[in-house]
Formats: sequence, C-alpha cells, structure tokens
Amino acid sequence: MCVNGSRGEACCERSVTVLRVMRSRPRRFGRDHRLMAEIGYALSSEEHPPADLVRWAELAEKAGFTFALISDHYHPWIDRQGHSSFVWGVIGAISQRTERLVLGTGVTCPMIRTHPAIIAQAVATAACLMPGRFFLGVGSGENLNEHILGDKWPPAGTRLEMLEESIEVMRLLWEGGQQSHEGDYYLVENARVYDLPEEPVKVMVAASGEKAAQLAGRVGDGLIGTSAKAETVDTFKKAGGTRKPKYGQLTVCWAKSEKQAVKTALEIWPTAAIPGQLGQELALPAFFEQAAELVTEEHIREQIVCGPDAKPIRDKIAEYEKAGYTHVYLHQVGPDQEGFIRFCDQELLGSGRD
Repeated sequence: MCVNGSRGEACCERSVTVLRVMRSRPRRFGRDHRLMAEIGYALSSEEHPPADLVRWAELAEKAGFTFALISDHYHPWIDRQGHSSFVWGVIGAISQRTERLVLGTGVTCPMIRTHPAIIAQAVATAACLMPGRFFLGVGSGENLNEHILGDKWPPAGTRLEMLEESIEVMRLLWEGGQQSHEGDYYLVENARVYDLPEEPVKVMVAASGEKAAQLAGRVGDGLIGTSAKAETVDTFKKAGGTRKPKYGQLTVCWAKSEKQAVKTALEIWPTAAIPGQLGQELALPAFFEQAAELVTEEHIREQIVCGPDAKPIRDKIAEYEKAGYTHVYLHQVGPDQEGFIRFCDQELLGSGRD
C-alpha cells in the first residue's frame, strides 16, 4: 500500500495485496550445471509498440520469468526498430496487468532531458502501483536521447558526477516532506513528492567501465551490466557492492534456424556490434545506421547468441554466473516474442519448476 509524504494515511482507495517474488529455485541445465541466477526478460521499447510491451510482460510472467527490465529511450537506435514509447505510461499499464513480475527500468538517464525531481515523482508513482516489485535502473545516458532539448552533451566524467548528484536528489525527495537542493548541477526548490511507496525504492546503476562500476558499488543498490565481464563485477564488489544484486543483460535471437536468427539480428540489432564509445556519442538513429553498415553477419554471431537451440543460451548464462551476476535477463531480438517466451518456458524456465 502506498502512503502520502507524511507516511500517515493511505493514498490508495483500494487495498492491495503485496505479492512478493521469492528467489526462484535453481534450474538444472543438463546433468552437470545448476543455474543459480534468476532469469528475467527484457522489454525492448525500441522494437515494440506500447500495447505489445504490456502483452509481452504478461506472457513473461505467466511463463515463469521472475523479473523484467524495460528500456527508457526517446529514440530507437535505428529507424528499422521503429518504436520508442514513453516508458512511464507503459509501466503504468504493466502494473495493472501483472501481479508478481518485478519490473525495473533498463535504464533511465535522470540527468538531462528529464530532471531528477521529475524522475523521482515518476518512480514513486510506479512503485505505488507495483508495491514491492519496482526498481529504478539508472545510467549516464546516450547522446541519442539526451540532446533533444538542445543541451550540450557532457564528457563522460561530468556525466558520472551528474548521475551521482541526480541519485542524491531523488533519494532526498523520496524521504518525504518539502525538500530543497542546490548542487553543482541541479536545483530543487520547495518540492514534495506526495505519493510515496511504503518501502524505499532501490536504485540499480548501469556500468561498463571502471569508474562507473565504482560509482555503482558506492552509491547504488545494485549493478546493471550488458556483458559477462568479471572485471566490472569485481570493481563493483570492491566499491561496496559485494552483497548487492548484479543484473546482466544477455542479447539473443531465437529463431527456427541459425541463419534466420542471424539475418534478423543483423537487420534489427546491428548496434550490438558497434564498438567503443560510439553508442554514447552518436546523436541520431541515422548515424547509427551509417555505423551499422560496417557490421557483418560474423560480427553478429560474435555478439549475439543466435539460433534455435537452448544450449548456447545456457552456456552464455553460465558465463554471466561465473562473472558474478546474480540475475540474467534475456533480450530477444525481433518480432517473435511469443515464440521465444514459449521456448524459454519449455527449455529454460520449465525445467526447474514443479
């Protein structure tokens, strides 16, 4: 049940039963490997219209996924992906169509195009609608989304400073009551978020480099990563993240044949093979399309698990586990989300359920 800023009276008119997701039982992959990580599902806002995202969340919950992360973009990476809905509206719809699925943003940039005070209010509302099963994932963003109001795109070091202060602002507002803040990057004057969840909102911080991983360990409630790099997890742990959850995104393309999967992934998600810092620096989908012209099928095979078989996915999940991730969420590239969810139910999730 959500309460107002004073935490004294209920703000919801109807009672809400809090359905908590318990840690799933380990799932046995073959004879020799027992999967310990929780398995989640990625809702790709860039690839699917909002109503479909809600449907995929429902189906994922029914199939046995315990959690999901939904991307928060203003633009898709390339025009062929074709979508980029307002994530907070979609989250509201998902909250009313699911009962157990834990949901987080993967990830929100609470820094430039949206002030952290506004994100604080949006997050608090989402957490009221999904008591005990919503968290905020944050990162330092991409020029692709953050340039739209004409703001200067800051260098990486400045963005991390902004991200740290934005987390401070949001947590201040989640304390309730009237709050003000005057920092290096943000000003808040006599603001109050009235509808607050009963439990504090967890903030997971995305990181790939060393400095971001240190920040995540120091100020975050958990880590979000997109590769099975043990170095990132180790840095996160050393900075204070040892007992905190670690979420790893694994991109796959399941299809009836490996050839079909590679073709789909190359058409829809070639950005997986664009190297270095280009993903943070390019400003338009057209620029990503130009960079993607250099991506080949072989590059796709190196970056995305493609094909109809479960074993390569299982093996890749095991790599994330070995690197130290406690949660792995699967991003299925392409339109066949229903087929992929059925496949997961039968080959990945169903194998460990009674």
